[in-house]
Amino acid sequence: MAGDRWLNLIQTAQKTAIIQDGKRKIHFLLEDGREMVEEYHIETNVLVRRAWKETGKLGQNVGWNVEIGDPEPMQNNIEVCGIQESSNAPSISRRITKTSLEWRIRNLPYPLNVYSVTAEGDGTITVRTSNKKYFKKLVVPDLERVELKPEQDRISVTHQYNTLIITYKKPPALLEFEKKVFSEILQAKSSKDSGIQCPTS
Repeated sequence: MAGDRWLNLIQTAQKTAIIQDGKRKIHFLLEDGREMVEEYHIETNVLVRRAWKETGKLGQNVGWNVEIGDPEPMQNNIEVCGIQESSNAPSISRRITKTSLEWRIRNLPYPLNVYSVTAEGDGTITVRTSNKKYFKKLVVPDLERVELKPEQDRISVTHQYNTLIITYKKPPALLEFEKKVFSEILQAKSSKDSGIQCPTS
Protein backbone atom coordinates (compact mmCIF):
# COMPACT_ATOMS: atom_id res chain seq x y z
CA MET A 1 0.00 0.00 0.00
CA ALA A 2 1.19 3.55 -0.78
CA GLY A 3 3.12 5.08 2.10
CA ASP A 4 3.80 1.75 3.86
CA ARG A 5 7.58 2.20 3.69
CA TRP A 6 7.49 5.60 5.41
CA LEU A 7 4.92 4.42 7.97
CA ASN A 8 7.13 1.43 8.74
CA LEU A 9 10.14 3.74 9.25
CA ILE A 10 8.13 5.77 11.78
CA GLN A 11 6.77 2.65 13.53
CA THR A 12 10.16 0.98 13.93
CA ALA A 13 12.14 4.11 14.89
CA GLN A 14 13.21 4.78 18.46
CA LYS A 15 11.12 7.81 19.41
CA THR A 16 11.62 10.36 22.19
CA ALA A 17 8.96 13.03 22.64
CA ILE A 18 8.80 16.19 24.71
CA ILE A 19 6.23 18.96 25.03
CA GLN A 20 7.96 22.33 24.87
CA ASP A 21 7.03 25.90 23.81
CA GLY A 22 3.53 24.83 22.73
CA LYS A 23 4.93 22.12 20.46
CA ARG A 24 5.22 18.35 20.58
CA LYS A 25 8.83 17.64 19.61
CA ILE A 26 9.80 14.11 18.56
CA HIS A 27 13.30 12.80 17.96
CA PHE A 28 13.46 9.70 15.73
CA LEU A 29 16.38 7.33 15.52
CA LEU A 30 15.61 5.27 12.41
CA GLU A 31 16.69 1.65 11.97
CA ASP A 32 19.08 2.71 9.18
CA GLY A 33 20.89 5.04 11.62
CA ARG A 34 19.45 8.31 10.35
CA GLU A 35 18.10 10.87 12.82
CA MET A 36 15.07 13.09 12.29
CA VAL A 37 13.30 15.68 14.42
CA GLU A 38 9.69 16.73 13.98
CA GLU A 39 7.70 19.45 15.75
CA TYR A 40 3.89 19.53 15.84
CA HIS A 41 1.78 22.43 17.05
CA ILE A 42 -0.01 21.19 20.19
CA GLU A 43 -3.36 22.86 19.42
CA THR A 44 -3.64 22.10 15.70
CA ASN A 45 -1.48 18.92 15.44
CA VAL A 46 0.01 20.45 12.27
CA LEU A 47 3.65 19.62 11.48
CA VAL A 48 5.64 22.87 11.73
CA ARG A 49 9.16 21.49 11.36
CA ARG A 50 10.99 18.41 10.07
CA ALA A 51 14.78 18.28 10.01
CA TRP A 52 17.30 15.54 9.27
CA LYS A 53 20.65 15.28 11.01
CA GLU A 54 23.44 15.39 8.46
CA THR A 55 26.81 13.73 8.85
CA GLY A 56 29.94 14.24 6.78
CA LYS A 57 31.91 11.51 5.02
CA LEU A 58 33.91 10.87 8.19
CA GLY A 59 30.78 10.63 10.33
CA GLN A 60 31.08 14.10 11.86
CA ASN A 61 27.96 16.13 12.57
CA VAL A 62 27.55 18.84 9.92
CA GLY A 63 24.22 20.24 11.12
CA TRP A 64 20.58 19.82 10.19
CA ASN A 65 18.90 19.70 6.79
CA VAL A 66 15.47 21.32 7.18
CA GLU A 67 12.69 19.71 5.10
CA ILE A 68 9.76 21.64 6.64
CA GLY A 69 10.06 25.04 8.34
CA ASP A 70 12.55 27.87 8.08
CA PRO A 71 16.09 26.90 7.06
CA GLU A 72 18.88 26.87 9.63
CA PRO A 73 20.83 30.15 9.81
CA MET A 74 23.95 30.04 7.61
CA GLN A 75 26.23 32.20 9.79
CA ASN A 76 29.15 29.75 9.68
CA ASN A 77 29.12 29.27 5.92
CA ILE A 78 31.75 31.92 5.20
CA GLU A 79 34.11 30.32 7.75
CA VAL A 80 33.54 26.81 6.40
CA CYS A 81 34.00 27.37 2.67
CA GLY A 82 35.10 31.00 2.32
CA ILE A 83 31.98 32.06 0.41
CA GLN A 84 28.73 33.52 1.61
CA GLU A 85 25.44 33.34 -0.24
CA SER A 86 24.03 36.77 -1.05
CA SER A 87 21.16 37.74 1.23
CA ASN A 88 19.35 38.82 -1.95
CA ALA A 89 19.47 35.35 -3.52
CA PRO A 90 16.10 33.56 -3.73
CA SER A 91 15.55 31.26 -0.74
CA ILE A 92 12.92 28.56 -0.31
CA SER A 93 11.15 27.49 2.85
CA ARG A 94 8.40 24.88 3.15
CA ARG A 95 5.35 24.88 5.37
CA ILE A 96 2.45 22.53 5.90
CA THR A 97 -1.11 23.47 6.89
CA LYS A 98 -4.04 21.18 7.69
CA THR A 99 -5.14 21.20 4.05
CA SER A 100 -2.11 22.26 1.98
CA LEU A 101 1.59 21.98 1.25
CA GLU A 102 3.22 25.37 0.84
CA TRP A 103 6.47 26.77 -0.56
CA ARG A 104 7.63 30.34 -0.02
CA ILE A 105 10.35 31.58 -2.37
CA ARG A 106 11.71 34.86 -1.05
CA ASN A 107 13.62 37.55 -2.99
CA LEU A 108 11.61 37.14 -6.21
CA PRO A 109 10.63 40.71 -7.12
CA TYR A 110 8.87 40.05 -10.44
CA PRO A 111 5.08 40.49 -10.86
CA LEU A 112 2.80 37.45 -10.62
CA ASN A 113 2.16 37.21 -14.39
CA VAL A 114 5.89 36.46 -14.98
CA TYR A 115 5.75 33.11 -13.13
CA SER A 116 4.74 29.73 -14.46
CA VAL A 117 4.27 26.92 -11.91
CA THR A 118 3.62 23.49 -13.40
CA ALA A 119 3.13 19.91 -12.17
CA GLU A 120 5.62 17.66 -13.97
CA GLY A 121 5.52 13.99 -14.91
CA ASP A 122 8.77 13.37 -12.98
CA GLY A 123 6.94 14.16 -9.72
CA THR A 124 8.31 17.68 -9.29
CA ILE A 125 6.70 21.10 -9.43
CA THR A 126 8.62 23.44 -11.73
CA VAL A 127 8.82 27.20 -11.22
CA ARG A 128 10.02 29.30 -14.15
CA THR A 129 9.83 32.95 -15.14
CA SER A 130 9.07 34.29 -18.62
CA ASN A 131 12.04 36.70 -18.26
CA LYS A 132 14.39 33.68 -17.78
CA LYS A 133 15.61 35.05 -14.43
CA TYR A 134 14.55 32.09 -12.27
CA PHE A 135 14.09 28.33 -12.72
CA LYS A 136 13.63 25.74 -9.99
CA LYS A 137 12.35 22.18 -9.70
CA LEU A 138 10.64 21.62 -6.35
CA VAL A 139 10.72 18.08 -5.00
CA VAL A 140 7.55 17.03 -3.14
CA PRO A 141 8.61 14.36 -0.60
CA ASP A 142 5.13 14.25 0.99
CA LEU A 143 3.62 13.06 -2.32
CA GLU A 144 6.57 10.75 -3.09
CA ARG A 145 5.99 8.92 0.21
CA VAL A 146 2.43 8.05 -0.81
CA GLU A 147 3.48 7.36 -4.42
CA LEU A 148 1.52 10.24 -5.93
CA LYS A 149 2.55 12.80 -8.53
CA PRO A 150 1.50 16.45 -8.34
CA GLU A 151 -1.68 17.49 -10.18
CA GLN A 152 -1.88 20.88 -11.88
CA ASP A 153 -5.39 21.71 -10.64
CA ARG A 154 -4.24 21.47 -7.01
CA ILE A 155 -1.65 24.25 -7.46
CA SER A 156 -2.37 27.91 -6.70
CA VAL A 157 0.10 30.80 -6.70
CA THR A 158 0.21 34.24 -5.09
CA HIS A 159 2.92 36.88 -4.88
CA GLN A 160 3.46 39.51 -2.19
CA TYR A 161 6.38 41.30 -0.48
CA ASN A 162 8.85 39.90 -3.08
CA THR A 163 7.77 36.37 -2.10
CA LEU A 164 6.20 33.79 -4.41
CA ILE A 165 3.81 31.57 -2.42
CA ILE A 166 2.92 28.23 -3.99
CA THR A 167 0.08 26.30 -2.36
CA TYR A 168 -0.72 22.67 -3.17
CA LYS A 169 -4.06 21.33 -1.94
CA LYS A 170 -3.50 17.95 -0.26
CA PRO A 171 -5.18 15.01 -2.01
CA PRO A 172 -7.42 12.72 0.13
CA ALA A 173 -4.80 9.91 0.10
CA LEU A 174 -2.21 12.23 1.70
CA LEU A 175 -4.68 13.49 4.34
CA GLU A 176 -5.50 9.90 5.29
CA PHE A 177 -1.82 8.95 5.40
CA GLU A 178 -0.96 11.91 7.65
CA LYS A 179 -3.64 10.75 10.13
CA LYS A 180 -2.00 7.31 10.32
CA VAL A 181 1.46 8.80 10.85
CA PHE A 182 0.21 11.16 13.56
CA SER A 183 -1.50 8.32 15.44
CA GLU A 184 1.92 6.59 15.57
CA ILE A 185 3.53 9.79 16.85
CA LEU A 186 0.97 10.12 19.65
CA GLN A 187 2.16 6.74 20.94
CA ALA A 188 5.71 8.05 21.49
CA LYS A 189 6.46 8.33 25.20
CA SER A 190 6.64 11.95 26.31
CA SER A 191 9.54 13.07 28.45
CA LYS A 192 9.89 16.11 30.70
CA ASP A 193 13.58 16.16 29.86
CA SER A 194 14.39 19.08 27.58
CA GLY A 195 17.86 17.73 26.85
CA ILE A 196 16.56 16.22 23.61
CA GLN A 197 18.82 16.97 20.64
CA CYS A 198 16.71 19.36 18.58
CA PRO A 199 17.84 21.96 16.09
CA THR A 200 16.83 25.45 17.21
CA SER A 201 13.71 26.83 15.58
